[in-house]
Amino acid sequence: MPVYSMTGYASGQSGPSGTPEDKEGRTTSAGRLGVEIRSVNSRYLDLSFKLAEDLRQHEPALRELLTRRLKRGKVEVRAAVDLPSAGLAEPSARLLQRLNGLQDAVRAWLPEARGLSVADVLRMATGDTAAPTTAGFDVPAIVGRVVDDLVAARAREGERLAAMLRERLAALRRLAGQAAPIVPQLVEQQRTRFLQRWQEAMGLAGGTAPEAAQERALAEATAFAIRIDVAEELTRLTAHLDEIEALLDKGGEIGKRLDFLIQELHREANTLGSKSATLELTRVGVDMKVLIEQMREQVQNIE
Repeated sequence: MPVYSMTGYASGQSGPSGTPEDKEGRTTSAGRLGVEIRSVNSRYLDLSFKLAEDLRQHEPALRELLTRRLKRGKVEVRAAVDLPSAGLAEPSARLLQRLNGLQDAVRAWLPEARGLSVADVLRMATGDTAAPTTAGFDVPAIVGRVVDDLVAARAREGERLAAMLRERLAALRRLAGQAAPIVPQLVEQQRTRFLQRWQEAMGLAGGTAPEAAQERALAEATAFAIRIDVAEELTRLTAHLDEIEALLDKGGEIGKRLDFLIQELHREANTLGSKSATLELTRVGVDMKVLIEQMREQVQNIE
């Protein structure tokens, strides 16, 4: 199953059933229905509709359609019907005289009635007095096709996000591989340093206690090793990386799970940094945090 982004855009237009369209998708008669759907990231599925007044009756069906296809994201749906015009016609003097007489007659009885506008006169001149209608438009089917395009767009964006996440997973694995041998080397260096210091102290005191000095040096080195050991953090970090990779391979609704795992990765990187006893390990910890923060930003857009 693909990884889906919550970010996407799709649009489409269509005429009533059986109405032909030209090469640009515009209907040559009976008008056309235009639909736009855009989505961005959100914790939940948040639907908003901006529909023309004559399309409001379809909102429940469209809401049900989107709820079946999408699980998360702030989604905005815009739809309107563009009805054809019969063209402008110059009104005759006789028509204008008649309209003026009718207007005077109406105002004689209704003094507060609104006067005719230029648009009203032109519409009457062309005979376009019918109210807008969506009859003949299969609105759910048309919106359904746009939703298909939106889902495809979200899948393409999700594929790009998954590829970026995999690149950062590989980089984190390389950093974990660099950190693993640092601690044993540091412990050995510290043990040798402790032993040398004890031997120097014994020499200055005039005593000879090589066995005791070595045992004390080993005890100090052991305590130091326990204090700076990051093997457990690296093991958990690697396990989280494996889980994230498995989720990306699985696809589907993985955004919330990925967000939780990113938090766990950040916690392990913080612990590793706090135990750092060398600049090299500190650098590894900082580089890990940068990569994890980049992953967090990308995961916010995954459904």
